[in-house]
Amino acid sequence: MLPPPGSDILVDMSEHGKVAAVVVNWNGGENLRRCIDSLLGQTRRPARIIVVDNASDDGSLNGLASLAGAIEIVRLDSNTGFAAANNFAIEKASDCEWVALLNPDAFAEAAWLAELLAAANANPAFASFAARMLNHADPALLDGAGDAYHFTGLAWRRGHGTVALNHYERVKDVFSACAGAALYRRDALLEVGGFDESFFCYMEDVDLGFRLRLRGHRCLYVPMAVVRHVGSGTTGKGSDLSIYYGHRNLVWTFFKNMPLPLLALLLIPHVLMNLVAVIVFVSRGKGRIILAAKRDAVKGLGCILRARKGAKRQRNVSETVIAGALSLWPYA
Repeated sequence: MLPPPGSDILVDMSEHGKVAAVVVNWNGGENLRRCIDSLLGQTRRPARIIVVDNASDDGSLNGLASLAGAIEIVRLDSNTGFAAANNFAIEKASDCEWVALLNPDAFAEAAWLAELLAAANANPAFASFAARMLNHADPALLDGAGDAYHFTGLAWRRGHGTVALNHYERVKDVFSACAGAALYRRDALLEVGGFDESFFCYMEDVDLGFRLRLRGHRCLYVPMAVVRHVGSGTTGKGSDLSIYYGHRNLVWTFFKNMPLPLLALLLIPHVLMNLVAVIVFVSRGKGRIILAAKRDAVKGLGCILRARKGAKRQRNVSETVIAGALSLWPYA
C-alpha cells in the first residue's frame, strides 16, 4: 500500500530485522485470544510472540493452551504494571531488533506489522512507529493516530473519537506512539532505559516517547498499519485507576522531561491546566481520586527530579527542537 498523496515520507515493503511481538495481559478475558490470533495471522509474522501476564485471575490464559509452541507465556507472581511487564519482555527479546507492542484488547489487521516494518525500513531516522487505531465497536471512528503532547503537559491520542474516513490518513511525524499498538527499535528503548516502572500504567508511553525525542529519536505515524481497539478493556473507561495514574503521571512526565528553559516558561500554564482538571473532575463527582492523584504527583516529585538528571544527561537535541514538537492547541 502506498502512502497518501502528498506525503513526504517513504514506505518500503522489504523486510527489516527480527521482531518480538509483546502482549502484556491483566485480566484480558476473551479479547486476549483474539489479539494473539491477529498476531498469528500477520502477513509478516513476528519471530517471537511473548505474552507477559500480570497475575491475571480471570482465566484469560486458559484460552491460549492450544497455542503452546507458537507463543511464549510468562506468568508473573503479581501485577507489576504495564511498564515493568513490557520492560521484562524487552529484555527477554535480546535476539530481536524490533519490539512490537499490542494491547490485549487490540486486534491487528493482517498487514499491520508488515506496514510498520516497511515504514521503519524506509525511514531510519525514526525509532518508533505509531499505528492507526480504530474504535472496535464502531470502526468508522478513530481511536487514535499517534500521541500529541500539549505545551501545558496534557497528552492525548490524535483524532480520538473523530470520523476515520478522510482524516489522519497521511504518514506524519508525531510526538510519540501509543504503546497499545506500536513498533520500537529495541536498541533505542534500551538506550533510554525502557519504560519508567514508577509510572505503573498510563502516560508511560508518552514519557518514553519524550525521552526518545530528547535523545534525538523521532516517531512516525503509519496510517496503513491498522488495529481495532476496544479501549479500556481491563481498567474500564473513566475508572478511578485510569484517572489516578493518568493525572499523577502527566505531572511527572512534564517535570521529568521538559528542558529547563521550557519548563520555566510553561510552568504557570502547566499548573493552570492541572487546576482546571481538578475542577472538572470534582464537578463529575471524582474529587477524591483527582485530588489523590495530584497530591501523590507532588509527593513523588523528589524521585522524579532525580530521574530528570538522567534524562538531562541523555539529551542531545536543542530546546527549540523539543518546542517544535509540542502542540499549541489542545486535542487538535
